[in-house]
Amino acid sequence: MSKKVTAGIPKSVAWLSFLAFFSVLNETVFNVALPDMAVQFGISPSAANWINTSFILSFAIGTAVYGKLSDLYGVRRLLLTGVLMYGVGSLVGVLFHSSYAVVLIARFIQGAGISSVPALIMVIVAASIPPKQQGRAFGLIGSVVACGESIGPVIGGVVTHYLHWFYLFAIPMLTLLALPFFIRALPGEPAKKGRLDLPGAVLMSVGIVTFTLFISLYDWMYLLLSLLLFLGFTWRIRKARQPFIEPSLFSRKAFILGVLTGSILLGLTAGYVSMVPYMMRAVHNLPTDLIGIGVLFPGTVSVVLFGILGGMLVDKRGNLFTMRIGIILLILSLLGTALFVELTPWLITGTLILTFGGLSFIKTVISTSVAGALRPEESGSGMGLLNFACFLGEGFGVAVVGGLMSRSWLVSPHLPGIDSSTAALYSNLTLILIAAALIAGTVFLLVYKRVQHASDSASKSE
Repeated sequence: MSKKVTAGIPKSVAWLSFLAFFSVLNETVFNVALPDMAVQFGISPSAANWINTSFILSFAIGTAVYGKLSDLYGVRRLLLTGVLMYGVGSLVGVLFHSSYAVVLIARFIQGAGISSVPALIMVIVAASIPPKQQGRAFGLIGSVVACGESIGPVIGGVVTHYLHWFYLFAIPMLTLLALPFFIRALPGEPAKKGRLDLPGAVLMSVGIVTFTLFISLYDWMYLLLSLLLFLGFTWRIRKARQPFIEPSLFSRKAFILGVLTGSILLGLTAGYVSMVPYMMRAVHNLPTDLIGIGVLFPGTVSVVLFGILGGMLVDKRGNLFTMRIGIILLILSLLGTALFVELTPWLITGTLILTFGGLSFIKTVISTSVAGALRPEESGSGMGLLNFACFLGEGFGVAVVGGLMSRSWLVSPHLPGIDSSTAALYSNLTLILIAAALIAGTVFLLVYKRVQHASDSASKSE
């Protein structure tokens, strides 16, 4: 990255953080509206969840593509293209909201466009901010992003209850008004030699879509097709001169550990948050606006504090300490839901504060550990792959939870205090999420400790 860009980093990060807020807000703003959309279109919860999954899928794929393209074309033109595409998708959603199929397409276009923002902001931080300051930078960005994620359902609940859910498509169009200011803060960069591995990108993208169809519909043909596509993708990146993803990245334990752990933990958290509106409606019969404001909104206040605190802890106490705290907060929040879902809806308000707090700590640790495993020339593709895996994990999480909500074998009560089959469904689902969080968190703590010890030993020997 050029010196001009490096000099403008603080201002660029500030503007991109603002855009990142709107990008992730649009990821969750439809959460509370999904039950209403399911009724309007006459579809099941798993089908309604695809309104979010389609956005998250294109968002995940886009972060990988933009991260790779930033190594070739710089950030300015990519940001302009992405935000304009975001506006087009929003306009399509406003004009053709009566069609479920077009709503899916509009959400897909939105995700493909706005995914440029998190991809590019991670590249800028990884390539241009000193490692000792990256914890605070990622903590600040994480708090802004988490704030957008948590306030999205609040806005979605109020707009859906008092107006109509299709107005949610109009909110992102406000970002177009501020686009000239964003572009001015990002100096242009000369184009670099190279090209995008389009066959590799297509093989990976279609493989992801077919696998997501499998975990939503449980049709084994989709699983077989996705496996064939991923095999083709693996062959492609080994043979291509400029592969979509550098195979050498997969040989680095710290990098792979951060990517896999991040995708699992963020995925199960996204699935849990997407479940909450259904849970509050089915168990406690809460209206849409109260779910957004009373249940989900308090997390908005806490997430900013937790994001900044997480960045400070990473810089002062290290990744392992901060990850332990994040995992504990996340598991406590899920355990509270599993045990007391039927007691009162306001207890879930408290557990969600812990959920978003744990999520902020985990995101900061994952971003910092992955950035530390990359060389400067790999920051674009490496951080792009991290973004891709994490957002893909969120898409999988939402799709899996949506599919499990219709499974009859989850309605038998297993915990004391859970009496109704409706409450048992959400309690048992949360137990599954707890198991996944324990496994992923334990693996990260054990393996990362070994990787860090090996790295410290190698540094001393030199």
